[in-house]
Amino acid sequence: MERRTFIAGSVVAGSAAVVGAGAFRAAAASDDEAATAEHVRGVTAITKVFGDGQKLIAVAVEYDRRIDNSSLSTSTFTVTDRTVTKVYANTAVDLSERGHDGRYVIVELSPDDTTAALWVTQQGGSGTPTGTPGAGGPKVGDSTPGGTIVAAKASLFQKGTVTTTGGTRYAATDTLLTTSAVVNLIVDDFEQFTFDDPATGRTLRYNLFIPKGHDRRKRYPLVLFMHDASVVNVATEGPLVQGLGAVCWAGPEDQARHECFVLAPEYGSVVVDDTYVPSSLFDATANLVEAVTEKYAIDENRRYTTGQSMGAMMSLGLNIKYPDLFAAAYIVAGQWPSDVAAPLADKKLWIVVSQDDDKAFPGENAITQVIKDQGTEVATAAWDGQSTDAQFAADVRHLKAQKAPVNYASFQTGTTVPAGSNTSAHMATWRIAYTIPGIRDWIMRQSR
Repeated sequence: MERRTFIAGSVVAGSAAVVGAGAFRAAAASDDEAATAEHVRGVTAITKVFGDGQKLIAVAVEYDRRIDNSSLSTSTFTVTDRTVTKVYANTAVDLSERGHDGRYVIVELSPDDTTAALWVTQQGGSGTPTGTPGAGGPKVGDSTPGGTIVAAKASLFQKGTVTTTGGTRYAATDTLLTTSAVVNLIVDDFEQFTFDDPATGRTLRYNLFIPKGHDRRKRYPLVLFMHDASVVNVATEGPLVQGLGAVCWAGPEDQARHECFVLAPEYGSVVVDDTYVPSSLFDATANLVEAVTEKYAIDENRRYTTGQSMGAMMSLGLNIKYPDLFAAAYIVAGQWPSDVAAPLADKKLWIVVSQDDDKAFPGENAITQVIKDQGTEVATAAWDGQSTDAQFAADVRHLKAQKAPVNYASFQTGTTVPAGSNTSAHMATWRIAYTIPGIRDWIMRQSR
């Protein structure tokens, strides 16, 4: 296994890069403008991953002196083709609820802007979506990417006066400032590697989050996330930026509650379709889990799997073929043949699907019926996909209170697809599913 570098089309940096003042002087129309531009040391784009993918949500402008936070307002900066929602000073290239005097001015941007999206899919709402294996969808071995990663870039102007804590005033300027570095929140905390599987002869690129300051004398849980078919052959970091399925487990709040490793392979081709005969990447994934377990301080009794669409299908299939590999699974919008599903009655599962997903919903109904027929209790509920965080938390508590080893929540028809969107209910399921922390808490409390 060897480290791979980020080549997704943007520069990754842990802090704002130092950019010569001359880079900002070309457009200066006066001495005051030139003087202001000379105080800018660099401009960094800040990205964040949402349920529907990574977005450019802020720009950090670094000055040569500490900036007085009280001198700033949303009118101090304008950003080309973007909506400015908040402007404040900070001590680092990072978001904050409140401003703090510091060398960085953070210009937050609306994630609802059309130009905010950095993950762009070709998936639509009619017929079989690109991310769905099956008739009309991608077949095993298909390596055609279903999405692209857009480089994070922004241009902005300082339209108001910026004042330092020492009282020096940096006047408004018509000098164009452009980003020269990128900070990808949480995504940058993952490392990239390759795994050459001697058993199958296949190579897997993968992302791995290692808990900060992890102690090799301890044993940590491991979460495996497997992406849908739209992410095949995009970039090693594709599973991290296309949605929350991988990064949600690695966020500061989740890590504070449940320290764990997070493993997210990037598949170069479709692994399984509706023939349910997977490629050798299926077995290579199981071997990758074992290899990571052996290399790091992983608790074999607390390994978990999750995935959406193709990844959900793989999670089900892996649990059947390798019954001792995982302690629990979070299944999001996937299915597997019910006639071989009986072994799932011995597993701990949380299943989420949309009722208007015409493939995964009947598929999960059939699987859970088999589980019930085996004598295993299944807690079921129908949820409103437009619920608030508090409502989802209450929904989770209600299912957990039944103390069943299998929890099955379906989103009510018509509640998952945003108004005006052309996405499918299938895709919309995972845009919501990984935003519910109570489900992740349940998964992380399970053991083999």
